[in-house]
Amino acid sequence: MLSAEATPMKLRIFMLVVIGIVALSVVAGALWLLTLPQPGNHSPQPGPDSHEYDTAVASLAPPKRQRPLVAIIGLNDATETTDYLLPYGILKRAGIADVMALSIKDGPVRLYPALTVRADATAAQFDRRYPTGADYVIVPAMSHDNDPAVIAWLRHQKAKGAIIIGVCAGAKVVAEAGLLDGRRATTHWYYLNTLLENHPAIDYVANRRWVVDNGIVTTTGITASIPTMLTLIEAIADRKTAQRVGNDLGVTQWSAAHDSQAFRFTRPFALTVIENTLAFWRKEQLALSLHMGIDEVSLALVADAWSRTYRSRVTTFAPDHGAIISRNGMQIMADRTATASDKGTAVPAVEMMHPAVALTSTLAAIDKRYGAPTASVVAMQLEYPWPATRPDQNADHN
Repeated sequence: MLSAEATPMKLRIFMLVVIGIVALSVVAGALWLLTLPQPGNHSPQPGPDSHEYDTAVASLAPPKRQRPLVAIIGLNDATETTDYLLPYGILKRAGIADVMALSIKDGPVRLYPALTVRADATAAQFDRRYPTGADYVIVPAMSHDNDPAVIAWLRHQKAKGAIIIGVCAGAKVVAEAGLLDGRRATTHWYYLNTLLENHPAIDYVANRRWVVDNGIVTTTGITASIPTMLTLIEAIADRKTAQRVGNDLGVTQWSAAHDSQAFRFTRPFALTVIENTLAFWRKEQLALSLHMGIDEVSLALVADAWSRTYRSRVTTFAPDHGAIISRNGMQIMADRTATASDKGTAVPAVEMMHPAVALTSTLAAIDKRYGAPTASVVAMQLEYPWPATRPDQNADHN
């Protein structure tokens, strides 16, 4: 048997071990932070010339139908909010294609980091209705890059002649399907190294918001949906139609130009995330009001941004707990019904804003509420250049 003195001794030894492990972790963490770069000034690389842009637009012409069919695929358990809703809302605005939001299984699609929607159909239902496949398949970032059902469906759609568009980290899903080997591509800055390590045959292209190669399109981070979809509209219809939609979004010009060096894991980024994560007592739950006809593009950008602060989480409410129908027909399911307390916690309404203004206004509101470092962390995650000279210029070159 252990003596009465042995038990306190064992406890003291255990505590010393724990303290030692914590101290080593702190030292290792501090050393890791010191290895991260500081933001620095640099000269952006030149963007694509007019020939490169025109060639890309020509290669995106509808492969099958005069009025093309666009399918946006999503996993039910976590698909990126903006990657899923922006292509849907932007292409629906244009009115030049039939657009369907799909899920792998029947039931709600829980988007990340906020919102829940109901797709127009499952992938299986889509296949039965359109046995020759889609003209374009849009692949958002998903919680699982290698879901067997998604991978098989993408391969079948490509075999049927669809142009595949991997938005943001959706490029990882496209790569898992074996569709990026030997092709030029890009992705969200945070996932780039992982993508290239797992798929070394990919030819990475820097300083491009989107890259087109032989029927496969990939994009940089989350807000790249905007210029990519406007370019796709131009390819399907014409520049005038794309300009009309761009004006409705609050975007006056766009291209594939991008400053890749501006988006990376820096010391201020890491320190802000650590500080906001550890300060759990300061976290807020913010309420966002849903109503019939709400602009799904603005809604996605606002909900996504507020949910990436590491200080706040967005939930949605509506007069009734059922689904509301957005401006362009998306079924969005409220988290709960409205309560009297929602007035004090609600984020600014989005229905009167152009989407580009909704995003810049949200970043300004985050700056005011939590400080500029947190707003910068959000913009970095969205891979969005912020701040810009004027609010109406923020989206112009992206």
